[in-house]
Amino acid sequence: MRRLAACVVAVLSIAEDGRAQHPTEATPQPKSTPQDIAAGARIYGSQCAYCHGTRGEGGRGAVLARRRLLHAADDLAVFHLIAQGIPGTEMPGNPLSASEIWQMVAFIRTLGLVEQQPLTGNPARGEELYRTKGGCTRCHTLAGRGGALGPDLTEVGGRRSAAYLREALTNPEAAVPDGFLQVHLMTTNGRKITGVRLNEDAFSIQIRDLSDIFRSFWKSELAEFHRDAGRSPMPGYREAFTSAELDDVVAFLASQQGGL
Repeated sequence: MRRLAACVVAVLSIAEDGRAQHPTEATPQPKSTPQDIAAGARIYGSQCAYCHGTRGEGGRGAVLARRRLLHAADDLAVFHLIAQGIPGTEMPGNPLSASEIWQMVAFIRTLGLVEQQPLTGNPARGEELYRTKGGCTRCHTLAGRGGALGPDLTEVGGRRSAAYLREALTNPEAAVPDGFLQVHLMTTNGRKITGVRLNEDAFSIQIRDLSDIFRSFWKSELAEFHRDAGRSPMPGYREAFTSAELDDVVAFLASQQGGL
């Protein structure tokens, strides 16, 4: 939700009189009216649609057009998820008032009634392609198995839309997750290393190289250090897979719902 930061000042103005409750303190859930749902839709459109899609179809954010949300089994859980975000993910907390969050909850619940278009691919064939021709297990973890260079895909079907998954497969650099950073290093003895940044401070950097090996360097050991924002070591599969094979892999990834 990159646009969230731009809206924070406007949202905070709602609480200028100091009477708005802290968003983590949920008030009793009110009975929602059509007016509440409409208000929730307006807030959702400005705060959430950029990542989750205008109708909850997903994108950079999770698919919300489903009867059971991945991280929120009931309305109170949805309230706290909106207020607090999900630590370790791209989902931030939100400074809305309690009444506004309940309006958002009311609207989000209507998204689960939207009919979803079925996928044409075969998930079983997609799994085989994922593990063999695609070589995806070298970099991605699925249900605790695989490499750690790329994002964990265990719940990717609940976090990304089918359209987003297809774009990530065919044009990876158009769908680089927030916080993912490829780096190029050269040590003072001339050794060149490319990898993904795991942690960095003023004096050191820790990366996972393209062989999936963890490495740590003092910055004083580096002759060159380049941050390649928006770049990805993942190859594109537009030519490697046929159109039907892409359909199959997308269907397989979309089926990964974290056991739900």
